[in-house]
Amino acid sequence: MTLLPLFVTCPRGVEPLLKAELERLGAQDCGERPGGVSSQASRETAYRICLWSRLASRVLMPLSRFELKDADSLYAGAQAVDWPDLFAVQRRFAIEVAGRSAAVTHTHYAGLKVKDAIADRFRAACGERPNVDTETPDIRVHLHLDRDHATLSLDLGGDALHRRGYRTRAMEAPLKETLAAALLLRMDWPARAAEGLPFWDPMCGSGTLVIEAALMAADIAPNGQRTHFGFEAWEDHIPAVLTRLREEAIDRGREGRKQLPRLIGSDTDGRALRVARDNARRAGFGEAIEWRQADALAVLPDDLPPGALLTNPPYGERLSSEADIIKLYSLLGAHWARAFGGWQAGLFTGRPDLAPRLGLRAHAIHALYNGALPAKLLQFHIPHTQSAGALSGGEDFANRFAKNLKHLRKWAKRSEVDHYRLYDADLPDYALAVDLYATPEPRVHVQEYAAPKSIDPVKAERRLRQALSHIQQQLDLPADHLHYKVRKAQKGDSQYQRQGEQGHFFTIVEHGVKLAINLDDYLDTGVFLDHRPMRLRLQREAAGTRFLNLFCYTGAATAHAVAGGALQSVSVDLSNTYLDWAVRNLQLNGVRMPDAERRSSSANPHRLFRADCLAWLQEQADKSRPPQFDLIFCDPPTFSNSKKMDGTLDVQRDHVGFLLNALKLLAPGGTLYFSTNRRGFKLDPEAFGAWTVTDITRETLDEDFKRPPPAHRAWQFRDPRPKAAPPSPSPWGR
Repeated sequence: MTLLPLFVTCPRGVEPLLKAELERLGAQDCGERPGGVSSQASRETAYRICLWSRLASRVLMPLSRFELKDADSLYAGAQAVDWPDLFAVQRRFAIEVAGRSAAVTHTHYAGLKVKDAIADRFRAACGERPNVDTETPDIRVHLHLDRDHATLSLDLGGDALHRRGYRTRAMEAPLKETLAAALLLRMDWPARAAEGLPFWDPMCGSGTLVIEAALMAADIAPNGQRTHFGFEAWEDHIPAVLTRLREEAIDRGREGRKQLPRLIGSDTDGRALRVARDNARRAGFGEAIEWRQADALAVLPDDLPPGALLTNPPYGERLSSEADIIKLYSLLGAHWARAFGGWQAGLFTGRPDLAPRLGLRAHAIHALYNGALPAKLLQFHIPHTQSAGALSGGEDFANRFAKNLKHLRKWAKRSEVDHYRLYDADLPDYALAVDLYATPEPRVHVQEYAAPKSIDPVKAERRLRQALSHIQQQLDLPADHLHYKVRKAQKGDSQYQRQGEQGHFFTIVEHGVKLAINLDDYLDTGVFLDHRPMRLRLQREAAGTRFLNLFCYTGAATAHAVAGGALQSVSVDLSNTYLDWAVRNLQLNGVRMPDAERRSSSANPHRLFRADCLAWLQEQADKSRPPQFDLIFCDPPTFSNSKKMDGTLDVQRDHVGFLLNALKLLAPGGTLYFSTNRRGFKLDPEAFGAWTVTDITRETLDEDFKRPPPAHRAWQFRDPRPKAAPPSPSPWGR
């Protein structure tokens, strides 16, 4: 029996699995090589490999290996192969080039030299040459460049074998079918399927893992739907052998389908599920696979016996930020521990550094590659002991959070407050700020204060995982209603930079005023909850006033002032992002706003200026007749060194100067409110002798911010001069 030399390629890291598979299929002398397995096989076995291999990317039959010195040696080596003996001149062919060589650096040029050599060899033997067809060739010739050598092979599959034919559409960055099969084999899925155990991919995307699991469980040849193999155009092809193998595969698949276990794919993305259903239908599993639109952090096994969980968590566009990924890993492990006790779980990830956040101990770890990206398959035995719903650890946080929740819910209901802080680093080991918003469905915004380097990162990850799990459980929230971020010290423009790209705004209502918040894309949500009493105070005092909002952020205070009856307002900030947000807030409350170019126009009663507040204040204060405002709010950042401003802002160092300038803009009898969240801030009272200055900090902190130290300090400045009546409707005079 003549044996054919073969080199079967596969994804990196799959070589041991492929070697075992080839041996089961009848190949001999199998040896692992980087990126594949060398072997020898009979013609029938080669056919069987092309039809049945779940792991092979390509099945190559080497024809010639020769020294590569330059393009001429490549041409000579290719022409030395007896091509007319391999396929007929009527066949269409294509050249595929892989690898690198210093002798021939351009792969397209290398392919052209081989094409010319084949054409010339045919022309010399037959008087004509075969045609090239790069799309659907009958024969595919593979050229591999390896430094100073070249190898020419016939691709017996004719095309990459991961293309099973069922997947015509896919979501972003899908797993190749061969890699999916490798993960399932590492999970010992065929043996579990034989026992009738269920399979579930809770983040299934376009369904590749579930469909490959179905093909394995039903004993269906992965390439049984392929209409053409490369070896069928080979002159030595024996059609009867392929016909017999196909018939055998059909019989095996018919029997295998009778005993399929339950197969479930779920995803939050309805579009992905539609693609998955279409793919499953083309694979012949239209009714055999259950598809559910569900959050991976909420699905429950119901009456299913413990089986196999395997998933490849999304990343990139499907998760907007690093914080989203951290949240997913932190909650996923806790959910599996609560709901899937007794199951075997596998997580294929390109972020093995986040594995500790799962809180599960992996009993097996396999290094693989997803394309060019290194990744790992982590396998877990989920213990039965946690399946009843109890969380392990974090009881001190859970107790404190439950206490806060009970107390603040009662206070909020009495006070008609819908958005408030539930927890603010009450326990040193759980450095989180937790805010509840009614949007109208409850949503929670969790900010983790970055742990110092002295804290063990493993302990920090464990505490975060515990806290997020307890928050989700006690509030009974879907996972996508829990929004998580890491809060670090901000420098320069970083406070203004996007944390994500979702662009999803929610509208909340505070004391009758509509405000837009964004829980994902920025470090802060757009509303400082500790200033809720201050915004109400401004709203109540704003009737008939000219209002100035310095360092206006998203203009929430301006929206409250306008709702309270302010005749005119001016809002100043350096960030276009937040000025646009301020426009959104004003529009939500019925204010007609012009386009961005005209929002500072004098024709607009509610004007917005993009400017460095310090410079703008100085410019206005230096005027012979400064604009006059009846009500001013000033809440500067603690520190700023934005590239957009001249110099820096330090609220402790600079407060006297900019407040004196602001007071020059205060109309007789007017009021200025100043607030800062700088810890240890000290107001210089002697600098403001002409004005009545009152510390109103306690009056501007609600029940949810009464924990020491105060979230901010606040002062009221009153102009001692008699109030002018009536004031000019414009701060710039008549």
